[in-house]
Amino acid sequence: MIEVAIQRGPAVYVYGGGNRLLFTKNGTLAGYTSSTVTVKQGCTLFTYNDKGIMISRR
Repeated sequence: MIEVAIQRGPAVYVYGGGNRLLFTKNGTLAGYTSSTVTVKQGCTLFTYNDKGIMISRR
């Protein structure tokens, strides 16, 4: 489960319970929920699940 996603410089850091780092992705944070994170890279939005696996691209 995703607790928080934070933009730090050019990367997005995604944390789960207990402040545990789940994954990082390069790009701009577009939004997040408890189960997904959306990151903008150029003109493309990538959505990742809580394991950092891409589940959508638009």
